[in-house]
Amino acid sequence: MKKISILLLLLCLGSTGMRAQLKDVLKTLITDIKDSSQLEIPDTPTSIRLKQVEEELQVAKINEANLKMETEQLKLALYAADSMKLSRQRRRIDSLRGTNQGMPVVVEGDTLFYVYTKQGGHSPAERAKDFSEKMEHLGKTYNLNPDSVYIEHSDNETDLMYHNKMLVSITDNDALWQNTTRAELAKEYQDIVIDKLKVLKEKHSLLQLGMRIFWFVMVLLLQYLLYRLTTWLYKKFKLRILSWRNTRLKAISLHNYELLDTHKQVRILIFFSNIARYILIGLQLLISVPILFSIFPQTKHLAMKIFSYLWNPMKSILKDVVDYIPDLFTIFVIYFAIRYIIKGIKYLANEIESGKLKISGFYQDWAYPTFHIIRFLLYAFMIAMIYPYLPGSNSGVFQGISVFVGLIISLGSSTVIGNIIAGLVITYMRPFKIGDRIKLNETTGNVIEKTPFVTRLRTPKNELVTIPNSFIMSSHTVNYSTSARDLGLIIHSEVTIGYDAPWRKVHQLLMDAAKATPSVLSEPEPFVLETSLSDWYPVYQVNAFIRDTDRLPQIYSDLHQNIQDKFNEAGVEIMSPQYIATRDGNKSTIPTDQQ
Repeated sequence: MKKISILLLLLCLGSTGMRAQLKDVLKTLITDIKDSSQLEIPDTPTSIRLKQVEEELQVAKINEANLKMETEQLKLALYAADSMKLSRQRRRIDSLRGTNQGMPVVVEGDTLFYVYTKQGGHSPAERAKDFSEKMEHLGKTYNLNPDSVYIEHSDNETDLMYHNKMLVSITDNDALWQNTTRAELAKEYQDIVIDKLKVLKEKHSLLQLGMRIFWFVMVLLLQYLLYRLTTWLYKKFKLRILSWRNTRLKAISLHNYELLDTHKQVRILIFFSNIARYILIGLQLLISVPILFSIFPQTKHLAMKIFSYLWNPMKSILKDVVDYIPDLFTIFVIYFAIRYIIKGIKYLANEIESGKLKISGFYQDWAYPTFHIIRFLLYAFMIAMIYPYLPGSNSGVFQGISVFVGLIISLGSSTVIGNIIAGLVITYMRPFKIGDRIKLNETTGNVIEKTPFVTRLRTPKNELVTIPNSFIMSSHTVNYSTSARDLGLIIHSEVTIGYDAPWRKVHQLLMDAAKATPSVLSEPEPFVLETSLSDWYPVYQVNAFIRDTDRLPQIYSDLHQNIQDKFNEAGVEIMSPQYIATRDGNKSTIPTDQQ
């Protein structure tokens, strides 16, 4: 029975291809049964045992048939399952064809085929890039043999090989994407790769290398000749410019000022011609260097990179310039509009300043200061309008620099702003104007300049004094010229005369001295005031009207001289604290020639 069990197990595990082996096993089994029957049951007849064996063999045949049927059913089920799985994969791939365009395998600008699926953790892009790099590296070898590309099959993959080096691995999914079998797809890829390698071999052959070296030398030679030609043209043009110094070139003058003489013009022309030479050489290098690098495939990518380093900034600048043209026109419109508004306001200021246009409560000397204020405000308004149209105004760096500059100005210009505000207040307070003789604290002089920051005076001693406007605001100012123009300025001087001299006579002498002084007005007449009666003498003050305040020191000098002359002629002494009225033999103070 043990042998029969072994037989049944073989039937269960076997297939139709094992029938021949099964027959040999049955023969051996029958022989063993005969031997065992003789040993175990020696008394049983041989015919009976053979009949039993035949019956058992018949049962084994029946079981074999049943097992064969079950095996075929299992194969059909597995085939049906594989077919369903393959059908589902095909439907999924068909649904992805619209979105998955595949990654191209590009070798030196030529697309060989597309990769749609990943493999072993590598994405389609990585697989395509890896194969492209292998092909490009292989194509640059000088002992390349394209016919050495062969196919190597395995259970799950088919590899495209070259001298034991795997180029690309093909899976069943790759074949499904191409609607073919793995073997057919491998053969198709083999043909494509062989054809491309033949092209690469011809491209990178020794003959091609020699041609590339030849063209490299030719480009270098051409660049050298162009450089020599550019230098020669520059020298010729320089000599021509030097020859123009005494022939074509003439001095450029502006309002009797020689702005550019011929020597300066020659230097400027030589400078710009030298700049043009360097620009021309730079353009030559811009063209020749990428060409040199593009001759050899190993440096071809460097050629495009170098060219991009030079061309991309230029292209970006040109594009930005073209895109900026509409904003530039907007800036021009704003600028010219503000400019002509300022011209109109300047015309009104000229009319007011000349007295042709009168506005009630608005003085003539306010015209130009007001014009300058309005012009400043209009320009500030113009800058505020133009700012958004400036290139880079929206960038953080530009805004940060603007804030930083504004902060520096605000921190360092408090005194400056104070002077500007004081200058505006002084302008509209009208304490003085250009040409007025004023006294500011202890400084007396004529106003020669008023600016937003300072006021400048010229003293009678011809000293130039610069005074900040903020200091003027905090000081008192005496204006001699304002009253002199309208009513006349009163000048005065004091003398001390002894009590022995009649006061009426003293008054007359002082008035005569004032009338005899040049620049003193006859109307109103001079007058005399007695300001004090001291213990030793009375104090007389003579007052006279003048209009020419610029000659004030000279007028005072003339007045004092006339006072001495008039008193000496009249025999009246001008007493001082050093003299007393009692005479004890002292000589008179009157000069002897006038006694």
